[in-house]
Amino acid sequence: MAEPKTKPTKASVAAFLSAIEHEQRRKDAKAVDKIMRDVTGKKPVMWGDAIVGYGSYETKSGDWPRLGFSPRKANLVLYIMPGFKEAAPILKKLGKHKIGGSCLYINKLADVDEASLRALVKASWENMAAKHG
Repeated sequence: MAEPKTKPTKASVAAFLSAIEHEQRRKDAKAVDKIMRDVTGKKPVMWGDAIVGYGSYETKSGDWPRLGFSPRKANLVLYIMPGFKEAAPILKKLGKHKIGGSCLYINKLADVDEASLRALVKASWENMAAKHG
């Protein structure tokens, strides 16, 4: 099996977030970082050159962040590793978003209910902790 290209790096998360060109995307990314730090109690690590990850878990293909996000040009992408089957009640309250696989796509943070987003992040973190210790 090929080794994953996305690995933890020593790059600065703060520098990465501060370098986001679009002002609103930068503010939203910093707010998501705060939510994820609060929920996980973990210091974030850059995975590759564009993913901010919290914690990690081991798979057959290598280590991956337990929870993470990437502030892309088109939207914020949150990596909700367990997927969304059990999160349907939270997603109904979340607001404007799209999902695919383990990815939650948000155009801007103002489009979603922050309490619901926080609940989703918490549920994902707890689910991953239960599965991966």
